[in-house]
Amino acid sequence: MIAKGLVSTKHPVLAHLIAIRRCNLSCAYCNEYDKFSNPIPVEVMFRRIDRLAVLGATIVTISGGEPLLHPELEEIVQRVRRRGILAGLITNGYLLTPQRIDHLNRAGLDHLQISIDNVVPDDVSKKSLRVLDRKLRLLARDAIFQVNINSVLGSPVRNPEDALEVARRALELGFTSTVGILHDHGGQLQPLTERQQQLFAQIMEMGKRSYARFNQFQKNISLGLGNDWRCRAGSRYLYICEDGLVHYCSQQRGYPAIPLEKYTRAHLEHEYHTQKSCAPRCTVSCVQQVAMLDNWRDPQTRPAFQPADALVQLPTPSEW
Repeated sequence: MIAKGLVSTKHPVLAHLIAIRRCNLSCAYCNEYDKFSNPIPVEVMFRRIDRLAVLGATIVTISGGEPLLHPELEEIVQRVRRRGILAGLITNGYLLTPQRIDHLNRAGLDHLQISIDNVVPDDVSKKSLRVLDRKLRLLARDAIFQVNINSVLGSPVRNPEDALEVARRALELGFTSTVGILHDHGGQLQPLTERQQQLFAQIMEMGKRSYARFNQFQKNISLGLGNDWRCRAGSRYLYICEDGLVHYCSQQRGYPAIPLEKYTRAHLEHEYHTQKSCAPRCTVSCVQQVAMLDNWRDPQTRPAFQPADALVQLPTPSEW
């Protein structure tokens, strides 16, 4: 992934693809779910994956809502792998069973992430270590894909020290561990308290042996400071919602909101050079991580992309 990303800037490194907006939980801080949506038909998901393959995507991560609610999730993962793309999955973990883990193994899943908010369930979140520990032990025993446990700071859970216990348990089970900092509903920074900053430093130190080393931008975030970086959302990172529209990220839905089937290399190139006004105080880790490949090159000088420009002078299919 890194080698391909360094050699060429003309393809998406990571695409988040929503398979279903419905979720079996209702965490108080989350704005990425509903209680009624149907799964995206598998044929539609296949077309979207094929389009991402045409655009040269390196990784496709299936997300939601809760993607394990999709009855044909394994077929979707399999389609990603058959197109030569790395397959990831973001889940709350509640619906994992030995059989489901085996099916994901067989489908070729490369990476799975679970975010755990606290040790004991409360009114804010049911994504709790006490509830999920049995699922984590199943993953440690059966999964042949990489598992990352993301502990969370900044949410209004009762005990911020829970994040440290979650990280310790992840490493104890042989998983990688990262720490996320909760953002508002625009993806913007919510500064941590002094105690939360101390916990953040401890967890980051614990995670040095994993890819947590790529989260150094979070040091400024933990201190309530902005970051000077070049957001490549809409280019190197794509967020494709349940309606098949490309957005900057989960927290900036509506920009540029172009159908994936009409998204071309011209759009990738335009957004690569487009400065994002929300970037300095952004806490969306996946976008920040992808941008590290290009922060050292190609300054962004273009004004914000307007959706009305999307269908102007598009390249023909032979140019894709």
